[in-house]
Amino acid sequence: MSTQGDREFRLNHPVFNYPHYPQRRGNMDENRTDNVTDFETIKAEAEELYPKLVAWRRDFHMHPELGFQEVRTAGVVADHLRELGLEVSTGVGKTGVVALVEGEGIPEDAPTVLLRFDMDALPIQEENDVPYRSQHPGVMHACGHDGHTAIGMGVAELLARRREEIPGRVKLVFQPAEEGLGGALSMIADGALENPRPSAAFGLHLWSQLPLNQVVAQPGPLWAAADKFVLRVMGKGGHGAMPHETIDATLVASQIVVALQSIVARNVDPVATAVVTVGSFHSGTVGNVIAERADLEGTVRSFDPEVQALLHRRIDEIAQGVAQAFGAQAEFQVLGGVPATINSEEGAALMQQVARRIVDPEQVVQIPPMMVGEDMSEFLNRAPGCFILVGASDPEKGWHSPHHSPTFDFDERMLPTGVALLASAALAYLHRTQA
Repeated sequence: MSTQGDREFRLNHPVFNYPHYPQRRGNMDENRTDNVTDFETIKAEAEELYPKLVAWRRDFHMHPELGFQEVRTAGVVADHLRELGLEVSTGVGKTGVVALVEGEGIPEDAPTVLLRFDMDALPIQEENDVPYRSQHPGVMHACGHDGHTAIGMGVAELLARRREEIPGRVKLVFQPAEEGLGGALSMIADGALENPRPSAAFGLHLWSQLPLNQVVAQPGPLWAAADKFVLRVMGKGGHGAMPHETIDATLVASQIVVALQSIVARNVDPVATAVVTVGSFHSGTVGNVIAERADLEGTVRSFDPEVQALLHRRIDEIAQGVAQAFGAQAEFQVLGGVPATINSEEGAALMQQVARRIVDPEQVVQIPPMMVGEDMSEFLNRAPGCFILVGASDPEKGWHSPHHSPTFDFDERMLPTGVALLASAALAYLHRTQA
């Protein structure tokens, strides 16, 4: 759960005008970036890592671990980083791993760039019939974090080879508990952004419903702020044959669910974007007993902090009003969420430049912002940069199931692309900063 200070930080964060962004290259000198970053060599070395990347990814897929339980995964990562001769810290934010890539004699004030890779799996029973199927019942890498972790290990290998040539430091952050448990904030609270402090952050998410190796790199909001909420309705239980002696919590909660749908339709400015979803409704135990309590759980999504605050306020007001009308009580609570994932203008421009050298320039695109949430936003709020999507669909094999699906899988040919993109972004940023 976020602190009040984090909450105030989010509400004061500037949000760019959306959804229409011009295709632009920013104010950085693309030729200068090209001259100091050997993209072709990095691409070739990343491709050479393909067998390793696939083996790592499949190993992680077979041994998925839930948020803050990534002990084995973190151990594999830390061992690899140590073998590369990197300075490694473990147990950061409970199960996170941080490594620093730097050459000897780097000045204290040399710039630092952060690259982030999430490691956790989901509580989903896998339905895929593949040799690397999850060996842990009820737990599955259904969002691609196994691929992200493998990419991070590949990036570490490429950068470690170049440590004496890097004009600064690269902080590699392998994060636990991205899936709604606050792993980023946990790592930040544990000092992941200190000693040294990065001035920019970059990351990626493979996306199973985008064409293979298509890269989405754009300024402004990419993904939404996402908050969880719980709503408890307390009435008066009783016999199903004597409803007049009860206050039916199921009925009251049902009316609240219906009324909440009016918020986006009638309270949010039509040119803004918002979602209010009730995804869980629990009440009662048997059919002939009127429930005294109903529990609702849901999520709200938005890009604008003012819209986010409006959603919270109206949910509470509607729940209290409906409950009072029926003689019941309602308790509303917002649980921890994540702020909107907002890319800086300069960070997006750099990633666009890099991506055009790693993939076909026509494959570098922009999309309307999505309502998905991602706590990479916590790093971007403190070290402005860019979070990108990399296409991983393989229609020929039928691998285009949505994320968080029991049949989720992806085309592993995107793994070297991910390595080349983030390794190149780190080098390009540091060279540009030092120029």
